[in-house]
Amino acid sequence: MLLKIAWRNIWRSPVRSWIIIAALTAGMFAGIFSSTFMNGWMKQRLRDGVETETGHLQVFRDGYQNSRELSLLLTPGEINKVSSHPMVEAATERIIVQGMAASAETARGIKILGIEPELEKNVLNLHEKVRLGSWFDSPYSKEAVIGEKLARQLKIDLHSRIILRFQDIEGTLTGGAFRVAGIFRTSNTAFDGTHVLVRHSDLAELTSIPSGKSHAVVVKLQNAEDAMQVAPEIEKNLEDTDAVPWKELSPELGYITELSNTYMYIFVVIILMALAFGIVNTMLMAVLERTREIGMLMSVGMARSRIFMMIVLETVMLCTTGGLLGIGSGLFTVWRLSSTGIDLSIWATGLTEMGFDPIVYPEWDASLVFNIAGMVILSGILASIYPALKALKLNPSEAVRVI
Repeated sequence: MLLKIAWRNIWRSPVRSWIIIAALTAGMFAGIFSSTFMNGWMKQRLRDGVETETGHLQVFRDGYQNSRELSLLLTPGEINKVSSHPMVEAATERIIVQGMAASAETARGIKILGIEPELEKNVLNLHEKVRLGSWFDSPYSKEAVIGEKLARQLKIDLHSRIILRFQDIEGTLTGGAFRVAGIFRTSNTAFDGTHVLVRHSDLAELTSIPSGKSHAVVVKLQNAEDAMQVAPEIEKNLEDTDAVPWKELSPELGYITELSNTYMYIFVVIILMALAFGIVNTMLMAVLERTREIGMLMSVGMARSRIFMMIVLETVMLCTTGGLLGIGSGLFTVWRLSSTGIDLSIWATGLTEMGFDPIVYPEWDASLVFNIAGMVILSGILASIYPALKALKLNPSEAVRVI
């Protein structure tokens, strides 16, 4: 009965109610859209960073991360032990060398990765980012796959000759000539401009690194979130090794999820706080306009608690109506855009420099939507308290005389 009365009371002033509902709808639409937009954007960066650049986990010889000494190598037996861990889905070894890439016109400082091309495909998806040429499938004896930005900086193209200079394991300056077999482009131009990939055997020969030894093992787990658990287990099984999860390999990727979630909730709370003032004002006006009616209800014996509950229900129903309309329209928009994406190519240069893809695909999260729905109801309850308390303070004998 109280619900029916509360619902009818809302529509006694339909224009005012619709204005509040429209404001709530717009606010919740903005909250849902911005939250899913940010959620999708951050998850894209996270996936690109982990699945293309770092892997879920990397294992080094203890001390390598700080010194970058070429002599700090993992043995074939240690590499096999990492691969045999039950939570490891795939693993690949790498030789890592800092050096210089030179063309006929200019040179750039780079990181050279000696990889096993077929094993690398099982761990990372960089092979899918090759835009020109192939992934180590050319007739050249010494192949290199480089980033598009680096190719542009060196003013070279596919099949061009590139000279790589670096130190070998004894500290002697060495190098070799390679042919560009493929050019890749990721969403992170900083990565594209600083990495050159060559075959593990070619780099091992030039650096005098013994066969089968490597500086790092890049690991793909069954679940990225297991990296923090698996890392200490690998360190325990292998002496003098340092297992580094992706959140430590690239700290900014670890912050992305936490910061995006914090941002989303702060944004929604600000919207609800702004809307709450309008709701309080609307309900207070409704109470003042019905002073005589509320006084009569009190005079005929209606309990103050029921009057309080009636006003609270009116506010909650008003908020819920607007909130559900806003959430529904927001989710519908996200559903439509999740396949086409939002094109931010006008800012592509700046975004890719920071590692973000200019095409954003919003992603909704069930827990986020339910939390926002709960926050809408809670804000309605909180916004109704002051108007309801104002009604309870009315003196029935005085209120019935109000015209």
